[in-house]
Amino acid sequence: MELFWYLIIALVLAIFFILDGYNFGTGIIHLFFAKTEKDKEVIAKSAGLFWDFNEVWLVAGGGLLFMAFPTFYASVFSGFYLPLIIVLWLIIFRALGLELRSQFNNKMWKAIWDASFGFSSLLLALFFGIALGNVVRGVNLGGIENGVSVYEGHYFFLPLWNSSFSPLSQTPGVIDWFTIIIGVIAVVTIAIHGANWIILKTNSTINNKLKSTIFNLNILLVVLTVFSLIVWQIVNPNSLNNFIDKPYLLLFPILYFTGLFGMFFIKKFKKEVYGFIMSTLLILGGITSSLASLFPVLLPSTNKVNESLTIYNTATTAYGLSVGLGWGIFGFILVIFYVIIQKKFLGGKIDEINYGH
Repeated sequence: MELFWYLIIALVLAIFFILDGYNFGTGIIHLFFAKTEKDKEVIAKSAGLFWDFNEVWLVAGGGLLFMAFPTFYASVFSGFYLPLIIVLWLIIFRALGLELRSQFNNKMWKAIWDASFGFSSLLLALFFGIALGNVVRGVNLGGIENGVSVYEGHYFFLPLWNSSFSPLSQTPGVIDWFTIIIGVIAVVTIAIHGANWIILKTNSTINNKLKSTIFNLNILLVVLTVFSLIVWQIVNPNSLNNFIDKPYLLLFPILYFTGLFGMFFIKKFKKEVYGFIMSTLLILGGITSSLASLFPVLLPSTNKVNESLTIYNTATTAYGLSVGLGWGIFGFILVIFYVIIQKKFLGGKIDEINYGH
C-alpha cells in the first residue's frame, strides 16, 4: 500500500505542476510580453478561468501526504516553514491579481494587480523549483551539530540561506547555488509551458512572437539541463544509481528529453496542442525523473547519523492506508466529474468568455 499511495501522490503533484504550471507561466509571459490592454486582459483570463480548479490538486496532494505519510508531512512542513509561508503569500497575491484587476477600469489599479499576478507567478515558479532542489539535495535531518542530533531524527529546520551558500554544507539553507540553478530551470520550463497555453487558448496578438520566445527559451533550457546534471553529480554522486540498477526508470528522463527535443519544432507544429503536449512532457518528465532518482527515499539525509525519510519509515498504518483508499476513489470521481464540466464550458479559445467583470 505504501508504494500505491506514493504513486498516487506523485501523480497528483505532477498534475498540479502541469495544470497550475501553465498558470504560473501565463503570469510570467503576462509580466514580460503583454503590452496592450487587450492582450493583458485575455492572457490574464486564460489563467483566471482555471486557477481555482488547478490549485485543488495542491490541496489534494497535501491532504494525501498527511493521510499516507504523516511523519514526512510533519517533517517537511516544519523544516520548510519559512519558504512555505512565502509560497502561501505568493499564492494569495497571485489570486488577488487575477480576481481584482478588472474590478475597476483604472490604469493604476490594473497596473498594481498585473504586477501582483506577474511577480507572484515568477517567484512561485522559482520557489517550487528551489523546493525540488532541496528534495534532491537532501537536508540535515535531526539538525546534527558536532555529531549530535538537536531534534528528533526525522525533524529539521532550514534557514533561507547560510553564510557559505553551498549545498555541500552539513547545515545547508533553503537557497544555495544548486537550488537556485534548479529554480531557474523551473522558471524557464514554466514560462515555456505558459506560453504554449496562451497560444492554445487565446488569439492574443503576441502568439506568433511567443513561438520564437519558446524556441529561444528551449535553447537556454538545454544548456541549463546539461549544466544541472553535471553539478548534480557534485552534490550527490549517487544520483544516477537508480537508473543504472533499474533501467525501466529511464522512461521518465526519456519523457523529459522528448519534450525538450519536441519544443524545437514549435514553429512547425500544425496544431497548437502539440506544443502544449511537449511542454507537459517537460514538466512530467522532470518531476518523475527527480522522484525516480530518489526512490524509495522521500527526503535524503545529508548526515550519517539519521537515516533518510522513505515511503516505508514515514507511512501510516496499513489500516489507515486501506481506509484512505475508499475515500480517495470517491474524491477522484468528484474531480473527474468537475473536469468533464470544465471541458464542456471552457473548451476551445476563451477570448470571448467574460471573466472578472
